[in-house]
Amino acid sequence: MTLAQIGDFAIDRVVELEFPAFVAREFFPACTDAQLADGKARLGKLISADDKLLMSFHTFVVRTPRHTILIDTCCGNNKPRPARADFSMIQTNYLADLAALGVKPEQVDYVMCTHLHWDHVGWNTQLLDGRWVPTFPNAKHIMAKREYDFWDAEYAKGDRNNMHVLSFEDSVLPIKRAEQAVLVDDDFELEKGIWLEPCHGHSPGLVLINVENGGKRGIFVGDAIHHQLQLLYPDLCCRVDTDMTLSAKNRRAFLDRTADSDMLVMPAHFPMPTAGRVVRDGNAFSFKGA
Repeated sequence: MTLAQIGDFAIDRVVELEFPAFVAREFFPACTDAQLADGKARLGKLISADDKLLMSFHTFVVRTPRHTILIDTCCGNNKPRPARADFSMIQTNYLADLAALGVKPEQVDYVMCTHLHWDHVGWNTQLLDGRWVPTFPNAKHIMAKREYDFWDAEYAKGDRNNMHVLSFEDSVLPIKRAEQAVLVDDDFELEKGIWLEPCHGHSPGLVLINVENGGKRGIFVGDAIHHQLQLLYPDLCCRVDTDMTLSAKNRRAFLDRTADSDMLVMPAHFPMPTAGRVVRDGNAFSFKGA
């Protein structure tokens, strides 16, 4: 079943992993006992009994009359991630699940990256004969230049203990070397009805991806919002946010402008309902599945 329909644009998702992935108060360091208790009471299974956040790691598949587009590519098989045992050297059925949607790797025209963190670029490449090679051989990979330049500079420092640097090495640089990377401005338009919008903070070049067609609107928000607990408490920031002040400011502004509108919001880590609408709830927000 199609996840969502935006005019002539059909949207599906491929789930690589879904499980209670991170301890809430480690992931959101500023989260108080009261906020966590409130979240557990109001969000049900989205926060486990042992205080872990249920999160999905998925790719959105957007099919327009002209193109097949993937938005973010999860974690990837065979990727060494020593700081994250649950994600290191994993083996999933991602490509088979993509094929079950009728999409073969060679049929993908574009991969659009909301940002370049390890859990969003993993399937950009796959390991063949000991080398990381592009998984989608005919796809151009759209990356915000601001984001690419930041991680390129971090990579040059040589800190291989940084998971984002590791993923830049095995999942981004091979794309650049294969001349499949397209570095763009933060307001780049891919085709009519699909364009980027800056939303920096979680990462230096995080972009939202807007889709509009047939009088309907949607937006892929990457990690501007990780979990529904941030709808109850928009000032909560992820521990790896590059700029927590900016992240909170931009998240609040996004929620304020989309609340109670017809905008279909699609975060990168929400389990079902993954596509929905933001609803104002006093000074906070909730998420209503489409």
